[in-house]
Amino acid sequence: MSNNVEVFLEICREGAVIPKYAKQWDAGMDICAAEDVIISPGETVIIPTGLKVAIPEGYEIQVRPRSGISLKTPLRISNSPGTIDSGYRDEIGIIVTNTSAVSCNEDTSSDLEELTIDSKGNKQGVYRICKGDRIAQIVLQYVPRIQFKVVDSVKEIGSDRGGGFGSTGVRE
Repeated sequence: MSNNVEVFLEICREGAVIPKYAKQWDAGMDICAAEDVIISPGETVIIPTGLKVAIPEGYEIQVRPRSGISLKTPLRISNSPGTIDSGYRDEIGIIVTNTSAVSCNEDTSSDLEELTIDSKGNKQGVYRICKGDRIAQIVLQYVPRIQFKVVDSVKEIGSDRGGGFGSTGVRE
């Protein structure tokens, strides 16, 4: 049984890497940086991938973090999950924030060790993303359209679990 959906791909930077699944039944494909990028503590950057896509209508590509990077570094996909809409045709860029607690100013920035996404131990500091690094994963998702139906009250529709943010507590 094939669940494949055809997505057209344009390589727009020399040496860009076509995304691929690490294992046969993985949900996400690894996507790579197309150039070297330095991310200082507290900085948010867009890492170019060198790729453009044409996604079929009714679908999106979600950009999600790679779990190893989230565990081992202070780098975060800022708008996770990010959405690439079916009408977007420009280069895919991955928005990454270095959440290191280290203050980076003129006096200390030269003293900070330059780290890579292979660095272990969730070290704080300046990170170098290298061309070809697997920086995120992408997942193709079906996106049904919402059709709102205005009603006088939603209280009687379905069941109301009661409570709002934090209402279920943190323990059983």
